[in-house]
Amino acid sequence: MSYFNVRILGCGSATPTLRHLPSSQVLSFHDRLFMIDCGEGTQLQMRRYGIAYAKLRNIFISHIHGDHFLGLPGLLSTMSLHNIEGEITVHICREGAELLQTIMEAMCREPSYTLRYNIFDPAASAVLYEDRTMIVENFPLFHRVPCSGFIFREKQGPRHMRGDMAKFYNIPHWQIPAIKEGADFVTSDGTVVPNERLTTAPTPAASYAYCSDTAFDLRVAEAVKGIDVIYHEATYGDKQAARAGIRGHSTARQAARIASESGASRLVIGHYSKTVTDSSVLVAQAAEEFPAVIAANEGMKIDIR
Repeated sequence: MSYFNVRILGCGSATPTLRHLPSSQVLSFHDRLFMIDCGEGTQLQMRRYGIAYAKLRNIFISHIHGDHFLGLPGLLSTMSLHNIEGEITVHICREGAELLQTIMEAMCREPSYTLRYNIFDPAASAVLYEDRTMIVENFPLFHRVPCSGFIFREKQGPRHMRGDMAKFYNIPHWQIPAIKEGADFVTSDGTVVPNERLTTAPTPAASYAYCSDTAFDLRVAEAVKGIDVIYHEATYGDKQAARAGIRGHSTARQAARIASESGASRLVIGHYSKTVTDSSVLVAQAAEEFPAVIAANEGMKIDIR
């Protein structure tokens, strides 16, 4: 089972349809859950796919258009009804924090948990969350209102100790952690054994970028340079490219250009307009620019590793 994956809860745009719900995803990393956007229907989707409220501690909101935000007050209220304890952090712009706080004071004044706001500037990049193994950053997107994308980046792990070398040189167990971090080994007669002989390269760190609502802009490609898997909005197909530009959105082909310019390994498209009845058409258009593309769908689990 992958320790780094994303579950799609909703991949539609502003108007819910019988095919798709508004935007929401849950990223799982070493059994810790991170929510990305929270459109209407999110808490129902969590129940449908067996996602535990108690494991959710960080929620990232890209912007405060309803299809990315309106599910959040209900979710937070339900979590309080379930007596979730501890601290829950909502990473959000200042205007969004003020709006959410007003709603919470009206409908959930005394939650069972401590609700904390980590306010960020959507026009700037910053580290929003960091622990021993994961770092989360935001970066600017280009929509009709201030909007941020998010990068979830696994920290680089240590080098791998070669068991045959550890046995050959009779390396004490207490020295192995330092060798994994790059130290050489000195034998009892003073011989220095270089680290390259004792270890192999670490497993490459994996990464995921969430590009919410945005017009096509190559600055997005620069922001997600080198990211493994990119989720990028693809609200429209080629025939509606003009509408995409006016409304601050992208086409599937434009999303693929971002993935290609960034050097990504895989692209996931979503945030479909209600006018899109067949996502395979969007995939075909995107694949002309970037072959490794799939269409998001509710319930889909994407392994990042």
